Amino acid sequence: MTVVEKAAYLKGLVEGLGIEPDSRDGKLWGALGELLTDMAHEIEDLQATDMDHAEALDEMAEELSYLEDLVCDLDEPEDFEDEDCDGDCDSCGLCDEDLDDEEDEEDDEDEPEYDGVIYDVTCPVCGEEISFDEETLDKGSIECPSCGETLEFDLSDEEDRD
Repeated sequence: MTVVEKAAYLKGLVEGLGIEPDSRDGKLWGALGELLTDMAHEIEDLQATDMDHAEALDEMAEELSYLEDLVCDLDEPEDFEDEDCDGDCDSCGLCDEDLDDEEDEEDDEDEPEYDGVIYDVTCPVCGEEISFDEETLDKGSIECPSCGETLEFDLSDEEDRD
């Protein structure tokens, strides 16, 4: 039984009770019956619209899948199979490199490029982590930017090994 049918059934029950439509109770039950009928029709309309949208969405998904197949066939070599892809786009070059390039550009903006070795040390006084390069290490010391403590580096053991 649909919602509209249930509303009509309830309206029929009220009429079957013999309540006078002009009485206070009759006016209340009549108004409630009309409200239920209107709501039932609105619900049916919403369900129909929902079904229309679901069908349209399914059609778009099918069309998108078709377009993806067309585009992927253009990008992949003929002997390429999905199990060949390990997800590492930097090494294989078969996946969408444009997205990776954009991400790399964003990463480059955040961090300056440096080709040398970076050392990380934790200040024993304040616990601040300090990063510095080989040039600073060769100087033999660095001042902690947080507490001002001078941290000294003894490289004599490494030089003795060389």
